[in-house]
Amino acid sequence: MKIRSAEFVVSNTDVSRCPAEPLPEYAFIGRSNVGKSSLINMLTDRKHLAKISGRPGKTQLINHFRINDNWFLVDLPGYGYARTSKKDKAAFQKLIHRYFRERRQLLSAFLLVDIRHEPQPIDLEFMEWLTGEGIPFALIFTKADKLKPGAVSRQTDGYLQAMRNAGWEADPPFFVTSSLKGIGKDEVLAYIGEINQNFREASGGPPQ
Repeated sequence: MKIRSAEFVVSNTDVSRCPAEPLPEYAFIGRSNVGKSSLINMLTDRKHLAKISGRPGKTQLINHFRINDNWFLVDLPGYGYARTSKKDKAAFQKLIHRYFRERRQLLSAFLLVDIRHEPQPIDLEFMEWLTGEGIPFALIFTKADKLKPGAVSRQTDGYLQAMRNAGWEADPPFFVTSSLKGIGKDEVLAYIGEINQNFREASGGPPQ
């Protein structure tokens, strides 16, 4: 899939004020400082579509971007930032949970994890929550340029094995990416394009 257009639509903390258009929606979420904004800019080939900050935890809103006028990319607040107050963490969790429970347009979530790190309890717990809510998700391993190819394979294999050890019966779809080198861009967009195609065929809309 080629990105022809990408435009910011709205930011808010009220799920009821998210766009009402019945377009397919894909939500990107992960721990703070996982490289989410850089990944979004890489996928859309726009340097400043999502704002990149040196301060972790800056994204505190639901940000909607309309892509190709036929689907939404959603940038959700990061979680797990140590310096965020308990009150703010609770508010973010409530906002995120409400978004996932109420957005009927959502076709898949993308959970970002830093490929350099071992599986974190907060990520595994969030995956379990998504599964319990019946929300499809795929894993995106970020910052692959920080490791040698052999280490990348070992890290992804180790991560998936840890999930199996924790009780997962099937591996989720996953992608290895590097925003710096453009790794994984075509694969992620092709995956979204395939879901969009299936959605339109199932709903009787014209393929795009």
